Amino acid sequence: MKRKLSHYGRAGEVSMVDVGNKQVTERTAMARAFVAMQPEVIKALPDNKKGNPLEVARIAGITAAKKTADLIPLCHQLPLTHVAIEFDVQKKGIEITARAATAARTGVEMEAMTAVSVAALTIYDMTKALDKAIEIQGIHLLEKTGGKSGSYRRAEQQGK
Repeated sequence: MKRKLSHYGRAGEVSMVDVGNKQVTERTAMARAFVAMQPEVIKALPDNKKGNPLEVARIAGITAAKKTADLIPLCHQLPLTHVAIEFDVQKKGIEITARAATAARTGVEMEAMTAVSVAALTIYDMTKALDKAIEIQGIHLLEKTGGKSGSYRRAEQQGK
């Protein structure tokens, strides 16, 4: 079976995917991003006068997941049942992981990816005064469950 892009009609026009005939199932997705920064910036995180950048980024990521359909034109609006953002502060930056869940007719991959993206941008916004060279890297889907296409797990996650 040859795969094709899902957001185009027969004549090549842009189209929102019709999910009306799909079954409502439990669906989850997990995405990751990395914000690379100097150790001095990481050490300064608790002293940020705007507040704790990671907690502000957590709220921004959760809010972004809830607004994904407003940001990505052909995404369906989903009733999210859960969104969680976790941070792993490392020597060279901050790893961000987002988990999203729903019971719906389509998946939550875009919500998880939007959550890590906006959380990363928020960290940049709150720390850019210390270093403009901060870099957002590696935004990607780690795994997803549910739906007709079944589960997906990124190869680097196997065995972790």
